[in-house]
Amino acid sequence: MNLFKRIVSKLTNQPEEEDQQSLEKLGDSLKNADLDYKFAQLFTHSGGFFNYCADEAEALQTLNQIIKIEGISSTFCWDKELQSFLNVIKTPYTSELEHSNNAAFITCEYLIAYDGRIMLSHNNILHYHSSRLPNKIIIMANVSQIVNNLNDAMGKIKRNGNIKNLTSISGSQSKLDSSNTNTKLFLLLLED
Repeated sequence: MNLFKRIVSKLTNQPEEEDQQSLEKLGDSLKNADLDYKFAQLFTHSGGFFNYCADEAEALQTLNQIIKIEGISSTFCWDKELQSFLNVIKTPYTSELEHSNNAAFITCEYLIAYDGRIMLSHNNILHYHSSRLPNKIIIMANVSQIVNNLNDAMGKIKRNGNIKNLTSISGSQSKLDSSNTNTKLFLLLLED
């Protein structure tokens, strides 16, 4: 019977059950791993594209490659520091979200190692709901933004004060968020 299932799954182009390792099982197998490694594994397992960058020069080079490969022509980016990256590589951007934007270049609040999700707030996406963002999202973050779980992130947010419009996003393969099946999520993770 197992051979039959394998043949049918190959013919119908469905992944085999062994290939569908659940996020929970992967998370359990990584429970003693370093937070950055655990986050990277779970983020990529959920369909995100993880890019470790040793410095800003490497981040700029990686950003330029993503923009060229993905054919990005107009980017939503309201953060002044991130806009300077786009200026260097001569990529058009808007400070407000527009229909013509085919990508967003943003920061984030925290990277949650428990499930590979990325926490956003009004500091990152203004007043826009995450579902209104373009299908290609490039996020720049620092290693120090990785937290163990949602409780740790919420504790830090409470200490930092008034943060609105909290949400989290994950890669396109994640079963946690059904609204993002077409989203390509790129993370540029910088050393502090």
